[in-house]
Amino acid sequence: MNKSDLSEELAKKAKITKKLANQVITLFTDIVREKVNEGEKVTLVGFGTFKAKYRKPKAVRNPRTEKRMIIPASRVPVFTVGKLFKEEVNNKFLHDQSELTKEEKIE
Repeated sequence: MNKSDLSEELAKKAKITKKLANQVITLFTDIVREKVNEGEKVTLVGFGTFKAKYRKPKAVRNPRTEKRMIIPASRVPVFTVGKLFKEEVNNKFLHDQSELTKEEKIE
Protein backbone atom coordinates (compact mmCIF):
# COMPACT_ATOMS: atom_id res chain seq x y z
CA MET A 1 0.00 0.00 0.00
CA ASN A 2 1.39 3.40 -0.94
CA LYS A 3 0.42 6.94 0.09
CA SER A 4 -2.25 7.20 -2.61
CA ASP A 5 -3.85 3.91 -1.52
CA LEU A 6 -3.72 5.02 2.11
CA SER A 7 -5.34 8.35 1.21
CA GLU A 8 -8.14 6.50 -0.57
CA GLU A 9 -8.71 4.19 2.41
CA LEU A 10 -8.68 7.10 4.87
CA ALA A 11 -11.07 9.10 2.67
CA LYS A 12 -13.54 6.19 2.58
CA LYS A 13 -13.43 5.44 6.29
CA ALA A 14 -13.50 9.08 7.45
CA LYS A 15 -16.00 10.11 4.74
CA ILE A 16 -13.76 12.94 3.54
CA THR A 17 -12.30 13.79 0.15
CA LYS A 18 -9.21 12.00 -1.06
CA LYS A 19 -7.49 15.40 -1.35
CA LEU A 20 -8.17 16.18 2.33
CA ALA A 21 -7.06 12.68 3.35
CA ASN A 22 -3.81 13.18 1.43
CA GLN A 23 -3.26 16.52 3.20
CA VAL A 24 -3.85 14.89 6.61
CA ILE A 25 -1.30 12.16 5.87
CA THR A 26 1.22 14.73 4.62
CA LEU A 27 0.75 16.88 7.74
CA PHE A 28 1.07 13.84 9.99
CA THR A 29 4.33 12.69 8.40
CA ASP A 30 5.70 16.26 8.39
CA ILE A 31 4.97 16.65 12.12
CA VAL A 32 6.51 13.27 12.97
CA ARG A 33 9.66 14.12 10.97
CA GLU A 34 9.90 17.56 12.57
CA LYS A 35 9.51 16.28 16.14
CA VAL A 36 11.93 13.37 15.66
CA ASN A 37 14.47 15.79 14.14
CA GLU A 38 14.09 17.94 17.26
CA GLY A 39 14.96 14.91 19.41
CA GLU A 40 11.43 14.17 20.60
CA LYS A 41 9.70 10.79 20.63
CA VAL A 42 6.32 10.55 18.93
CA THR A 43 4.28 7.80 20.59
CA LEU A 44 0.94 6.51 19.36
CA VAL A 45 -0.16 4.22 22.18
CA GLY A 46 -0.89 0.73 20.88
CA PHE A 47 0.65 1.51 17.48
CA GLY A 48 4.28 2.44 18.05
CA THR A 49 6.95 5.06 18.68
CA PHE A 50 9.01 7.12 16.25
CA LYS A 51 12.35 8.43 17.52
CA ALA A 52 15.92 9.17 16.49
CA LYS A 53 18.72 6.91 17.67
CA TYR A 54 22.42 7.73 17.88
CA ARG A 55 24.62 5.33 15.95
CA LYS A 56 28.27 5.21 17.08
CA PRO A 57 31.07 5.46 14.53
CA LYS A 58 32.41 2.10 13.54
CA ALA A 59 35.44 0.68 11.79
CA VAL A 60 34.70 -1.59 8.84
CA ARG A 61 36.71 -3.32 6.15
CA ASN A 62 35.88 -3.14 2.46
CA PRO A 63 35.59 -6.83 1.42
CA ARG A 64 36.95 -6.14 -2.09
CA THR A 65 39.95 -3.99 -1.26
CA GLU A 66 40.50 -5.05 2.37
CA LYS A 67 40.90 -1.32 3.10
CA ARG A 68 39.76 -0.22 6.57
CA MET A 69 37.23 2.59 6.68
CA ILE A 70 35.40 4.47 9.39
CA ILE A 71 31.66 4.93 9.15
CA PRO A 72 30.98 8.21 10.96
CA ALA A 73 28.53 8.60 13.82
CA SER A 74 24.99 9.44 12.79
CA ARG A 75 21.43 9.77 13.99
CA VAL A 76 18.95 7.43 12.36
CA PRO A 77 15.15 7.36 12.54
CA VAL A 78 13.70 4.33 14.33
CA PHE A 79 10.15 3.01 14.60
CA THR A 80 9.36 0.65 17.48
CA VAL A 81 6.14 -1.31 17.08
CA GLY A 82 3.63 -1.01 19.92
CA LYS A 83 2.54 -4.04 21.91
CA LEU A 84 -1.09 -4.02 20.72
CA PHE A 85 -0.11 -3.68 17.04
CA LYS A 86 2.46 -6.46 17.39
CA GLU A 87 -0.10 -8.75 19.05
CA GLU A 88 -2.72 -8.05 16.35
CA VAL A 89 -0.28 -8.93 13.57
CA ASN A 90 0.86 -12.08 15.37
CA ASN A 91 -2.72 -13.17 16.14
CA LYS A 92 -3.62 -12.78 12.44
CA PHE A 93 -0.57 -14.86 11.53
CA LEU A 94 -1.48 -17.58 14.05
CA HIS A 95 -5.09 -17.61 12.81
CA ASP A 96 -3.92 -17.92 9.19
CA GLN A 97 -1.54 -20.73 10.18
CA SER A 98 -4.32 -22.64 11.96
CA GLU A 99 -6.56 -22.25 8.88
CA LEU A 100 -3.79 -23.71 6.71
CA THR A 101 -3.42 -26.63 9.11
CA LYS A 102 -7.18 -27.30 8.94
CA GLU A 103 -7.06 -27.28 5.13
CA GLU A 104 -4.12 -29.70 5.13
CA LYS A 105 -6.07 -32.11 7.35
CA ILE A 106 -9.07 -31.99 4.98
CA GLU A 107 -7.02 -32.94 1.92
